[in-house]
Amino acid sequence: CYVPKIYCLGPNLNPQNEDLLAPLLLQSPLEWYLCGEEPSVGLAKLEQNNQPSQLCGHVFKVGEPTYSCRYSCAADPTCVLCMQCFLGSVHKEHRYRMTTSGGGGFCDCGDTEAWKKGPYCQKHEPNISDSSQKDPLANLSDEMIARTYNVFSIILKYAVDMLTWEKEDELPEGLEPPARGDTYYCMLFNDEVHTYEQVIYTLQKAVNCTQKEAVSFATTVDRDGRKSVRFGDFQFCEQAKSVIVRNTSRQTKPLRVQVMHSSVVAHQCFALKALTWLGQIIRYSDALRRILCQVGLQRGPEGENSSLVDTLMLCDSKMWKGARNVYHQLFMSSLLMDTKYKKLFAIQFAKNYERLQSDYVKDDHDREFSVTDLSVQMFTVPSLARMLITEENLMTTIIRTFMDHLRHRDLHGHFQFERYTAQQAFKFRRVQSLIGDLKYVLISRPTEWTDQLREKYLEGFSAFLELLKCMQGMDPVVRQVGQHIEMEPEWEAAFTLQMKLTHIISMMQEWCSSDERVLIEAYKKCLSALTHCHSGFTDGEQPITLSMCGHSVDTIRYCVSQEKVSIHLPLSRLLAGLHALLSKTEVAYRFPELLPLSELSPPMLIEHPLRCLVLCAQVHAGMWRRNGFSLVNQIYYYHNVKCRVEMFDKDLSMLQAGASMMDPNHFLMIMLSRFELYHIFSSADCRKRYNRENANKDVVQQNNTLIEEMLHLVIMIVGERYTAGVGQVECFDEIRREIVHQLCIRPMAHSELVKALPENENKETGMERVIDSVALFKKPGVTGKGLYKLRPESAKMFNLYFHHYSRADQSKAEEAQRKIKRQNGEDSVLPPPVLPRFCPLFASLVNILQCDVLLGILGAVLQWAMEPSGGHWSESMLQRVLHLIGMGLVEEQQHLLSSAEDNDTNFNFTLKISRPGEAPANTPSILALLETLQNAPHLEVHKDMIRWILKTVANIKTTRECTASAPPSDSSGHSQEEVSIGSTVRDKDKAERKRKAEMARLRREKIMAQMSEMQRHFINENKELFQQSLEELDPSTSSTLEHSPSSCDSTLFCVGPRRWRAGGSDRRQVVTCILCQEEQEIRIDGKAMVLAAFVQRSTVMSKNRKRPPHNPDKYDPLFMHPDLSFGTHTGSCGHIMHSHCWQRYFEAVQAKEQRRQQRLRVHTSYDVENGEFLCPLCECLSNTVIPLLPLTKTSCSVCVCCSSEQPDLSQWLNITSLQMKALLSAHRKAKAADADGVDDMDGVNDCPPPDGFKLDYTPKNPYSSTIKEMLTTFGTATYKVGLKVHPNEQDPRVPIMCWGSCAYTIQSIERLLVDEEKPLFGSLPCRQDDCLSSLTRFGSACWTVSSHATVQNHFIRLLAALVPDPRVENTPCILDIDMFHLLVSLVLSHPAVFSLDSSGLSADTAQLYFLHLVTVAHIVQILLSSVPGESLILPLHKALHVCFSGLREVDSGWHLWCCVKAGILPYLRAAALFFHYLNGAPAPPELHSVGEWEALCGYLCLPSNLLQLFYNNRELMEPFCEDNDLLILVASRCPKSGGDKSRAPTLCLVCGAMLCSQSYCCQSELEGVDVGACTAHTFACGAGVGIFLRVRESQVLFLAGKTKGCFYAPPYLDDYGETDQGLRRGNPLHLCQERYRKIQKLWRQHSITEEIGHAQEANQTLVGIDWQHL
Repeated sequence: CYVPKIYCLGPNLNPQNEDLLAPLLLQSPLEWYLCGEEPSVGLAKLEQNNQPSQLCGHVFKVGEPTYSCRYSCAADPTCVLCMQCFLGSVHKEHRYRMTTSGGGGFCDCGDTEAWKKGPYCQKHEPNISDSSQKDPLANLSDEMIARTYNVFSIILKYAVDMLTWEKEDELPEGLEPPARGDTYYCMLFNDEVHTYEQVIYTLQKAVNCTQKEAVSFATTVDRDGRKSVRFGDFQFCEQAKSVIVRNTSRQTKPLRVQVMHSSVVAHQCFALKALTWLGQIIRYSDALRRILCQVGLQRGPEGENSSLVDTLMLCDSKMWKGARNVYHQLFMSSLLMDTKYKKLFAIQFAKNYERLQSDYVKDDHDREFSVTDLSVQMFTVPSLARMLITEENLMTTIIRTFMDHLRHRDLHGHFQFERYTAQQAFKFRRVQSLIGDLKYVLISRPTEWTDQLREKYLEGFSAFLELLKCMQGMDPVVRQVGQHIEMEPEWEAAFTLQMKLTHIISMMQEWCSSDERVLIEAYKKCLSALTHCHSGFTDGEQPITLSMCGHSVDTIRYCVSQEKVSIHLPLSRLLAGLHALLSKTEVAYRFPELLPLSELSPPMLIEHPLRCLVLCAQVHAGMWRRNGFSLVNQIYYYHNVKCRVEMFDKDLSMLQAGASMMDPNHFLMIMLSRFELYHIFSSADCRKRYNRENANKDVVQQNNTLIEEMLHLVIMIVGERYTAGVGQVECFDEIRREIVHQLCIRPMAHSELVKALPENENKETGMERVIDSVALFKKPGVTGKGLYKLRPESAKMFNLYFHHYSRADQSKAEEAQRKIKRQNGEDSVLPPPVLPRFCPLFASLVNILQCDVLLGILGAVLQWAMEPSGGHWSESMLQRVLHLIGMGLVEEQQHLLSSAEDNDTNFNFTLKISRPGEAPANTPSILALLETLQNAPHLEVHKDMIRWILKTVANIKTTRECTASAPPSDSSGHSQEEVSIGSTVRDKDKAERKRKAEMARLRREKIMAQMSEMQRHFINENKELFQQSLEELDPSTSSTLEHSPSSCDSTLFCVGPRRWRAGGSDRRQVVTCILCQEEQEIRIDGKAMVLAAFVQRSTVMSKNRKRPPHNPDKYDPLFMHPDLSFGTHTGSCGHIMHSHCWQRYFEAVQAKEQRRQQRLRVHTSYDVENGEFLCPLCECLSNTVIPLLPLTKTSCSVCVCCSSEQPDLSQWLNITSLQMKALLSAHRKAKAADADGVDDMDGVNDCPPPDGFKLDYTPKNPYSSTIKEMLTTFGTATYKVGLKVHPNEQDPRVPIMCWGSCAYTIQSIERLLVDEEKPLFGSLPCRQDDCLSSLTRFGSACWTVSSHATVQNHFIRLLAALVPDPRVENTPCILDIDMFHLLVSLVLSHPAVFSLDSSGLSADTAQLYFLHLVTVAHIVQILLSSVPGESLILPLHKALHVCFSGLREVDSGWHLWCCVKAGILPYLRAAALFFHYLNGAPAPPELHSVGEWEALCGYLCLPSNLLQLFYNNRELMEPFCEDNDLLILVASRCPKSGGDKSRAPTLCLVCGAMLCSQSYCCQSELEGVDVGACTAHTFACGAGVGIFLRVRESQVLFLAGKTKGCFYAPPYLDDYGETDQGLRRGNPLHLCQERYRKIQKLWRQHSITEEIGHAQEANQTLVGIDWQHL
C-alpha cells in the first residue's frame, strides 16, 4: 500500500520525490532482505565472488556504432561487436564494416558460436586457470538462495501481473488500497498510424495546452509509448478522451486513449521500476541471474505456456512501448546471457512462434518494439537453429506461417496481389519479417548431417516448394493489341517477394549441395512439383511438327505474343540450380541410377524459361508497347543485378540443361518456333530473302530485332560457361569475369563495382579477393573518387556478347575496347574469347555450333548480306552471325589443342562451313559467302572481322594438315597469337560522321586564320595606342621613377608624410559595365559605378562563441572587442555595373519575384525582400553594391609637405587635443541650444579653437549625386545586415558599421593568407583585390554622407581611448578594444575633423601618428595579456617598465620579444593592407614573398624595433597604463559540449558543439518561427551561417538563414577514395586533410552562402527541403 502513496500523486508522472522515496521505502528493504546485511556490503561481496561472463552482452542504443568483420571470421553478418570490444579484438586489423545500430541487439563478443576466428577481445579473454565450469550457485549460502527465489518470484509475478493487467480502474486482489480517491489519468498511447502533427493538433484542442506542451507530450508518447495528458476526476478525464477520439477517427482508426485510476498507474509505474531493479541486481552475480531465469521459465499451474516468460511474450502486443522495452532489456540481460536458459527460451519461442507472429502482424508498432525481434538472437546461433529445426520443426513452421498470412490466391492457386488494399499492403510488409527469420535459420550451413536433420530439412524444403508453386506463373501478362492498357497492373508486390526470397533460394541450394542424399531427394521433389505444375501442359494446345534442313520435331503450337505468359518461374529456376549442382558435385556421374534423368522431358523443362526470354526479346522489339510501364519495369528487374541470379541466369542455365539433353537441331527449331521466326528460315528459298516488299515496315523491323535477339540467345547458350557445374570453373572465375566486363565499359569506383555485382546473403560480393588480379587502383585528388582500371592483359577475356550487358553497356564497352586497340596500334577486331571447357553433363552443347539448322540460319543471313540492306537485314544481325562463326572456330582450335594427344576430333567446324548446300539448290558454302563478302563495299565496318575469320580458317587447316602428317607435339603453337586481335564496328554512318567532322574542322581553321590576320593588321595600324596602354598597365616601372618625391629615397612607404603619391596617369581608371557594356572612367563627379557585393554578419574570426548576441537597438558598436565575436564581412564577385543599370536590374528582379510569389510558394535561392539578388553575370549571391571611387587627392602640394616641417608627436598631440576641446564644447553648446534655447549655460566653459581651425566651416561635398546615393545605399545595407535592424540612413551608427566592415574584411583576408601560407601582396584573386580597394576608399568617403557632428563625435571618443580625456565618459579599457578596428576607424573618421583644419597640418602626418599610437597600445595590450602571473600584482606601469628594462636580459626578454612580435604581426599585416588600398601605394617586392618583418615595418614607416616608439615618446605614453589596473581578459576557445549522444547527432564544424538535428525535442523559437537545433545554433555561433557534420549520415550540411541550405561532400573517404554519405556501405572512413582544408577555406573566405546559392540554382530539389527544421 506504499505504492500509491509514492507514485502518481500529481498531474506529472515522474516528479523528483518519487525517485527519492521509491529506493528508500520500496527497494532498499528488498535488498536488505536479499543480502541479509547492509546492501552495499552484501552486493560488493557477491560481485567479488562472481565469475564474470565471457559474453559481453552490451545492449546497443539507437545510433550506436557497431562493427562487423568482413573476413570470414564471423559465423554470419549479424555478428557484431561494440566499439570497446572491437578496438581490443583481432578484427581491428581486418577489413571491417561499420554501421549504426537501430537499437536492441547486443555485442557478440565472447560467443564462440558467433565467431569462427577471434571470438574474444582482450577484456573478455577467458581465464585459463579457472577452467572448472562449476555451477555459480555453489558460491551462495542455501538461505540466500531461498531468499532470492522468494523475492524474485514475488517481484516478477507482481510485475507481470501489473503490466498485463487490463482493467482500467480496479487492481488485482490484495492490492486494492484502503481508501479510493476520485483521481484519474487520461492516458494517451502511441500508435504508428498518426503523424506528430495530427497528435499535436488534437492535443491542443482536447486539453487546451500550448503548442510547446503538445510537442513535449507527443515526443514523450513517441518515446515511452504512453503519457498522461490530463489529471483529475473521472468526468474531467473522460471529456478529454472523447475529444481526442472524435478528432482522430476521421481518416484512420482513432488514437488509443484510456482513463485509468491513479492507483493502477502507480502500480504499473512501480512494476517497471521493479523490473529495472531486477536487471540491475542480477548484474552483481551470475548466480542471481540463474535464479531469475529459473523463476521466469518455471511452469505455472496451468501447464503449457504458463510460465511468466510465456505470459509476457504472449501479451507483448497489448503492452505499451515503454513496458516492452523494459522487459525486452531484462530478457536480454538474463535469459539470453546464459547458454542453458537461452536454449530453453528458444524452445518456448519456437513453440509460440505462430501466435507471436500473428500478434506482430496485427500490431502496428515497429519490429524493434516487438518480442519477435529477439528471433535474431536465437536463430542465428547455429547449434540452436539446427536443434529447433530437428526438434520443433522450425523451418516448416516459419514457411507455413508465412503462407497462412498470404491468403489471396487466384483459381490456379497462385498468389494474387491484384487489387491490393492499403491494409493488405501493410500486412504484406510486416509478413516479410518472417522471411528474415527463415534467412537467420539457414544462414550457416551444416557441416555434418544427422538423419533427423535430413528428414526435417526435406520436410521444410517440401513446404518451401509449396510456396514456390503458388508463385510459379503468378501475375501473367497478355499482349495488348489495338488499344493501350487502361490500368497499370500491380507488379511490385510479386517482385518484392521474389527479391526477399532470392537469398533464401540460394541458401536452400547451398544446404542441398552440402549433402549428396539431400541433393538427390530435393532434386526429385522439385522435379515432381514442376511436373505437377505442368500437368496441364498440352491441354488445348495442338501439337504440330516442324521440319527444316532435313530434321523434324514434334512440339505444340504456342505464341508468346497471343497467350498468357508469366515472368515468375521460381520452380523451374530452382530445378535449374539443382541440376547445375548435380554436375558440380559430380552426383550425376556417380549415382546416375538414383536420379530420374532418363524420365526428364527436355521440351517441358525448356518451355517456360524459353517463353520468358522470348517475352524479353519481343518487348525489346517494341511489340508490347501497349502494355505500359509495369511490363517494362518487370523486364528491367528480371535482368537487374538484385534479381538476375535467381531469374535470368537460371533461365539461361535451364535452357542449357534442356539443350544438352536434346538433338541440337530439334532444340533450335523449337526455339525458332517460340521466337515466331520459324516461317522465315524454313521456307525453301529463304536464302533469297523471300519477297518482303509487300510486308509491313514495322513487322520487318520487329522480325529483324527478334532474329538479333535469337542469335544473341544462341551465343549465350553456347558461350556462358562461367557457372560452376555448367563449365569447369570456380566461383571466383565468375566474379573475376563480371569485374573484367564492368571495367571494360570504363574505369569504375569501388562502390559502382559493388553495385554492379550480385551480393550474397552476407551482403558480400567476393570482389576483394579477385579485384587486384584484374585491375589497378588509382587514388583520387581533392575531388572525385578513386578508380579501378582494367589491367591490359585482362582485356583478352572481353566478350562483346557478355550476358549481363544491357544494350547501352554493350555499345559503350565496344567503343572503349576498339579505342584502346586503335591506340595500341592493333587491329580493332574484337574476336570471341577463349572459353573454359563444359562439364561432362553439358558437353553436348558445343554441337549446337555445327548443327545443320544453325548453319542454315547463318548461311541465310550471309546470303541476305550480299546486297545492301533495304531494311531487310541489319548490321548487328550480321555482327552476331560473324561472332557465332568466330565462336565455332575458336572452339575448334581449343579441341585441336586438347585432342592433339588423342587423335579424335569430332568437332569439325571448318569442314561444315566449307561444304556447299545440297544438290537441287546448290547454295554456296558459308566460307564461299565470306570470301565474296570480304570485298563488298557496303560492309566496310565488318571487314576486319571477316578477314580475321578467313585467316583463322587457314590456320586451322594448316594445323590439321600438320597434325595429320607431323608428330603431334609442335602443332599447338602459332595459332594462338593471331586469335586475340579484334572484332567489328557499328554502321556506315560512323564513316559519314567522321567525314563531316573533318569538314567542320577545316572550316574552323579557315575562319581562325582570317581572324588572326585581321588582328595583326589592326595592331600595326594602332601601334602608338598599344604602346601607351602597355605603359599605363605597369605603373611600378614608368611612374614611380617620375613622380616619386625628390626627398624620398627609393623605399616605398604607404603612410605618413613621405608616402608614395599617385601621379596623374595612375589615377585614371576605366571600367566596363556588365549590363550595358559601356566604358566609363571613375571620377568623383562622374556617373557612379558599383560592384555587386554581399554583406553578411560573420563569426569566422571569433575567439569567443559563448558571447550572447547584442540587443540591436541599444548596442554601440564604436569599439570592437578583441575577441571579434561578431563582425560584418563584405565580399564581392568583382563585377561592375553603372548604378542606374543596377537599379533597373534590381527593380526587374523585384517585379518578377512578386509575380512568382502569386504563382508558387517556394523559396528561391535568394530572398528579394532582404535586398538579395544574383549577380547578372556570374549568378553569385549579392545583397548590395559598393560604389567605386578614385584615389583621394592629397590636400597640399607635395613640395610643401616635405619642406615645411611637420610637428613631432607631442606637438601634434597638443594641437589635436586643443582641437578636440573646442569641438567638444561646440557640440555641447549646440546640444544645449537645441534643448533650452539658452546660449551660454554656466556649465559649458568656452574653449577657443586653435588658429586655423574653423568650427563653423562646412566642407562642400565633392561627390556627384549618384555617387552620394550609392554611398548611402551601401552604408545603410551594411548597417542593416551588421546590426540586424531596419535600415535608417540617419542613425549615427551607420559610419561605424562601415568602418567596422572594412576592418573586419581586411582582418579575415589577412588570416586567410596566413592559413594558406601565401604572401601578403600579389596573391589575392582580383575579385578580393577590387573588393578591398573599393571598401577602403568607400570608408574614407562615407563621412561625407552622414552628419558631420556625429562623425566628429565618434572621432573624439575614439581618440580618447588612446589619449585619455577627462571629458569623455565611458571609455573602454585598453584590453577591450580590437586595435586594428580602432586604427581603421580613427583614420577613416579623421577627415571629418581634418576638413575643419586649414593650419597646414597634413592628413598623412595624422595617419602616421595614429598608426604609431595604436601600435604602441597594441604592444601594451599584448604584454598585459602575456605577462607571467606574479608581476601583475605590482602596479601595472611598473610591471611594464620592468618588462622593458628586462628586455636587455636575453633569457626572458628574448622570449617576450617573440611574444610581442607574434602578437603584433597580424595587426601590422592588416595595417599594411589597409594603407595600401587607402593610399594606393604599390607594395615593395619583399612583401610578395613570405617572411616579411623588416619590410613590413619599413612599408608602414615604423622602426623595426618597435620599442623605439615607446622610448622616443615615453613621457607621453605614461597615462596609457594607469587606466584600468587589473582588467585582464584572455580570450577563451569554445569548449565542446557533451550532449546526450543518442539523438541524430550533428557536429558544428565551427565551434565543435554537438547538436541534435531534425528532432522535435530540440526545436526552439527564433524570431517567432520554430527552428531546429542547427538553424538556432547558426544564429548563435555563425551569425546565421553554419557548417555541420551530420555524424550518422556522414554528410556535411551548409545552412544560411532559415530557408537556405545544401549538402556538401564530407571530408571523410574510405580506402577506395570515396565518400559514403549515409554510411550505407559501411567501409571504415578516414579524414582526408585536403578536403577538410577545402571546407575550412570556404568558411574562411565567407563563401558558404555563395556555395549554397550555386547549389540551389543548380539543383531544384534542394529548394523544397525545410532547412529550418534541421
